[in-house]
Amino acid sequence: MEKTGNVEKEIRSVMSEHPEILFGFTDISYSDYAGEYASALVFAVPYGEQLTPEDYTEERFDRGIQAARTVLESVVDRIEGILRDMQVKYWIPPVAQENEIELRALFSFKTAAARAGIGWFGKNDVIITEKYGPRVRLSAILIDVPFEYGIPVTKGRCPEECTKCIDICPCKALKGRQWEEGMDRSEIIDYQKCNRMRSAFIPKLGRKNACGLCLAACPFGKQA
Repeated sequence: MEKTGNVEKEIRSVMSEHPEILFGFTDISYSDYAGEYASALVFAVPYGEQLTPEDYTEERFDRGIQAARTVLESVVDRIEGILRDMQVKYWIPPVAQENEIELRALFSFKTAAARAGIGWFGKNDVIITEKYGPRVRLSAILIDVPFEYGIPVTKGRCPEECTKCIDICPCKALKGRQWEEGMDRSEIIDYQKCNRMRSAFIPKLGRKNACGLCLAACPFGKQA
């Protein structure tokens, strides 16, 4: 028990140096990895620029993503060092999806973020936070230690009348559904349609189009 407390104390000490980063812990008993790890530490790092539709460009949005990635990698490196020094079993799931058919990652950062109390799935199928809206980069570390867990969010908190993300979607992939825990993403978004549009830019950009218009349009977090 003492080791558990020390691990959490060390992690929270690192995170206290980054008050801009949202983070939380959740048990992963729901996950395929529950037999190997007890918990997930989940991060939500604000993008380098909190863009709105008025100042949005794809290039600026991608730069904001990369800026958040740099901050995230630095923090994760420090926490990895702590876990190694304390001989705690851990694993950092990859961001990349397994394939272009299912378009699912090995471990869902979004599900973990909702269960850790960081935010909820918006009508754009992206995690919405009170502070930054959906303009955050998510990551997680699976750790074989129990922690003090956050209170899970189980329902969407988007205003029923709000359709800003739906209206601005260039490929009309969003279905206008309010999220509830256990809902399949296909009820919220036609993810294949979204992926086809983004993938069409690979020859020009050398990568998929970042397309964050539904994020830029979200009214949550704009004051940040």
